[in-house]
Amino acid sequence: GYGINENIIRKAAADGIDTIVTCDNGIAALDQIALAKELGLTVVVTDHHEVVRGADGSEQLPCADAVVNPKQDGCSYPFKSICGGVVAYKLVQVLFERFGIPETEWEQMLEFAAIAAVGDVMPLQDENRILVRRGLRQIACTKSAGLRALVEACDLDITQLTAYHIGFVIGPCLNASGRLQTAKLALEMLLCEDETQAQEMAVQLKELNEERKNMTQKGVEEALSLVEEQYENDSVLVVYLPDCHESLAGIVAGRIRERYNKPVFVLTRAEGCAKGSGRSIEAYHMYQGLCGVQDLLVKFGGHPMAAGFSLREADIEEFRRRLNEQADLKPEDFVRKIWIDVPMPLEYISEGLIEELKQLEPFGQGNEKPQFAQKNLLIRSSRVLGRNRNAVKLSLVTEQGYSMEGMLFTEGERFMEELGSQKHIDVIYYPDVNEYNGNRTLQIVVREYKLHP
Repeated sequence: GYGINENIIRKAAADGIDTIVTCDNGIAALDQIALAKELGLTVVVTDHHEVVRGADGSEQLPCADAVVNPKQDGCSYPFKSICGGVVAYKLVQVLFERFGIPETEWEQMLEFAAIAAVGDVMPLQDENRILVRRGLRQIACTKSAGLRALVEACDLDITQLTAYHIGFVIGPCLNASGRLQTAKLALEMLLCEDETQAQEMAVQLKELNEERKNMTQKGVEEALSLVEEQYENDSVLVVYLPDCHESLAGIVAGRIRERYNKPVFVLTRAEGCAKGSGRSIEAYHMYQGLCGVQDLLVKFGGHPMAAGFSLREADIEEFRRRLNEQADLKPEDFVRKIWIDVPMPLEYISEGLIEELKQLEPFGQGNEKPQFAQKNLLIRSSRVLGRNRNAVKLSLVTEQGYSMEGMLFTEGERFMEELGSQKHIDVIYYPDVNEYNGNRTLQIVVREYKLHP
């Protein structure tokens, strides 16, 4: 399972373990850590989730021997938005310093801290921006045979990795083993020193991720069907998928949130209860929403934009009813906002401009790629590409007669049906360089579009 629980604690005590260190969990496990202390264990909590608050707003910390969390009251750490993996990384730094281990050993782990920050969708601002920028650079010369093998298995150039590659290719592969089996496979691969073994494990992780994608798609389709049939008018969507793998609930919730732009909780059947994971929108503070129904919850924790919880199966309908009753959301909150940095004609695009934009990387949460727009482009031709038919190549012409190719990553057949006899398109795009057989040509990557005659 996810997080610390009584079974783990009792087994640790029975096995003679004397210390438990948590990572990315534990701040809300008040009862579980109290049990660990009763059994005589030393407990160190490292976490970045919101601190539990009492009815009067006072913080309620677990009775651990040490709590390392920048979000607790009185913590002087200057940047609060580091992820759980980076909090643990900081603890390692302190321990290395105390035990006289050279700083270079700690710095070698920077690449993993960078992967954690991107994988946990932290804002790429302030310290995170520096950490990820340096970490990506360090991956190019990593000493980890496992990480190198995974990059190769995913057909990526290790010298050209971006935050996108970590967030949408490498990260999901690392996560797949923990989601479907055990996280030990990913850990063993990252620690592996034998290149042949590392390559075998990397291929296994990639295959697991493909399996995870198929299972996720099935869960998304089932959830969409339920919402359309029963819950489309709800402000807060609560979807119960008893047979969905609990580790996929958050991914499914994110996909449903993207479709409806509403806060979404997806619940699955777990041992003796239902477990849920939520993904939110800017107008809805998910953790505070759960605080309003905490009498129904066995345990919960999270952020403004995401949360995890468990409750009795019998309470799911009441949970749905009360969340919707208490949600102060208006119709305009559900309208997806698309931000455009500046309207820019395709004629302005040059390799020099693209190189300048690269100086703003790493792009991601909190430091989005700039978005440009142009209206009324003529579609001279279009064709679907890719083994999965999930890309469309467009030949576009401006009103001034300037031509440029565009790439649109979407369901190709559906786009072609939508296109029909329409000839013009308005686009929100990002400029790029297409390299093929040694040739470099300018192109745009279409992020959003609107077709018209």
